[in-house]
Amino acid sequence: MGRLTEEDLALEVLLEFFNGVEAGMAAAKQRLKERKGLTEKTASGNPANIKWDKAEGFKGNYERSEDVNNPEFKAMLKDLASHNGRLMREGYFYWTFKNGSTVGRKRREAKG
Repeated sequence: MGRLTEEDLALEVLLEFFNGVEAGMAAAKQRLKERKGLTEKTASGNPANIKWDKAEGFKGNYERSEDVNNPEFKAMLKDLASHNGRLMREGYFYWTFKNGSTVGRKRREAKG
């Protein structure tokens, strides 16, 4: 792999910033809904019924699942797809990996 140009690095940093802003906005929106009792009723699969494996990425520990034969997992994938591959639910941030068949989740603690 070649060396990144300053422009490539700047774009990479900017995209990472936008991803962080997007995740933060989704988390804030979800917290406001939970405070007001407006938590969305969804077709999401129950995460407790999905097989999760511990993993570690460049941002720390998380869990991932590829439980594709599980109807709960399929429901979660469908729900994630309707939310552009990212959502906050019950204190967890969920996302779909680029392959479209792997879901990651990470606990998000309330700040304040």
